[in-house]
Amino acid sequence: MKLKIKPYKYLIPLGICLAVTSCTPTLAPLADTKSLPQSFDKSTDTTNTAATSWRTYFKEPNLINLIDIALKNNQELQITLQEIEIAKNDIRVRKGALLPKVGIGAGAGIEKVGRYTSQGAGDASTEITPGKETPDPLGDLKIAAYANWEVDIWKKLRNSKKAAVSRYLSSVEGKNFVITNLIAEVADLYYELLALDSQLDIVKQNIALQSNALEIVKFQKQAAKATELGVQKFQAEVMASKSMEFEIVQNIKETENKINFLLGQYPQEIKRDKTNFVDLLPSVINSGIPSQLLANRPDIKQAELELEAAKLDVKVARAEFYPSLDITANIGVNAFKPSYLFTLPESLLYSLAGDLAAPLINRNALKAEYSSANARQIQALYNYERTILNAYLEVSSQLSKISNLEKSYDLKSQQVAALNRSIDVAGDLFKSARVDYFEVLMTQRDALESKLELIETKKEQLKASVHVYRELGGGWK
Repeated sequence: MKLKIKPYKYLIPLGICLAVTSCTPTLAPLADTKSLPQSFDKSTDTTNTAATSWRTYFKEPNLINLIDIALKNNQELQITLQEIEIAKNDIRVRKGALLPKVGIGAGAGIEKVGRYTSQGAGDASTEITPGKETPDPLGDLKIAAYANWEVDIWKKLRNSKKAAVSRYLSSVEGKNFVITNLIAEVADLYYELLALDSQLDIVKQNIALQSNALEIVKFQKQAAKATELGVQKFQAEVMASKSMEFEIVQNIKETENKINFLLGQYPQEIKRDKTNFVDLLPSVINSGIPSQLLANRPDIKQAELELEAAKLDVKVARAEFYPSLDITANIGVNAFKPSYLFTLPESLLYSLAGDLAAPLINRNALKAEYSSANARQIQALYNYERTILNAYLEVSSQLSKISNLEKSYDLKSQQVAALNRSIDVAGDLFKSARVDYFEVLMTQRDALESKLELIETKKEQLKASVHVYRELGGGWK
């Protein structure tokens, strides 16, 4: 066996390497993650809506069915799943780097050297087969197995694998974040669609009411109790409401297509209950405590894992300054003639060698890569802190919005009730010629606007309950 490890050849490079290592840039100190406030609204109740399954949180069967289809067909989610596969394969690549690389090879060749060379003279004077001359030119046949292994002295390869694992787990959390947003987006558009249906019904009812008033003012004109101006004013209001009807119909079509896109299907009608929108109640929200966001929000966990991977990248970059030990080995058979190829031990070949190498010339490149890895780590930390801050502010804003929308909806309901009564009063007074057409028109217009605003507020209430569920980290479990 031939062992080719000659450590004395590497004493000078090793000394230089140690000097380089002592000059490697020091890791910048990282700030501690800012502590979260103790509560969202001075409550210490740890009950958290995020722990509720979306199938339980959403009550409408049609919406649940739409979400099921979206989770099965949505293209963005499918793309994210493939990113997880890519990250999983990267782990296999990094894991494979820890193991020896083993292969087998075969080769054949022929070589003719000059007679008056050291090799030619040696070949001519060597008698391999008694009584026979050595063939000229000589063949070269070889079958051998080989192995190469980089010994992971400084945990460079192991840390690289750990970083790949962290990024794989990060991609899983990224998928969960996509699921959370997908569910929220489908629910958002579903409630928007229901709101548009209700607004369309209100506009149609208003058109019928205005058309009735138009007929009355026409009769009054014939009886000389009204003028052509009143007729034209009522006619204009009817036309405006019909124009609004077509705008809403177009919005319904566009919203349906947005849902179809999320569901990964071509345009078709979205099945829904169009009759009870105003009776829908937002789900009860339990916000829990802010620290639960760290466990429930996929984007926070994703940022945390990216930070962990960045820390490991720094360790890998630092290990590049240290010497690396490579061990290579070969074993096989080698002969100039096929009949001698498996004549043992004469045709046997083997070798074992260890190489210790340290970086020297590319020191600046390694220092630059190390500094970049360190900067990416600090960048990942700031991203983690920003994600936590954003999560807290999102929840705080949505909780405030839910409270204010509830109060606003109660007041708008009273406004609509009052305006509905005023329409009846205005109609009776108009028929008896005690008010003019202008007051009737303004009353109808105010009532229409208030009804549409009431529907809009109801929609915002339902969407706020969807958003706070998402901000708390619900939907992906």
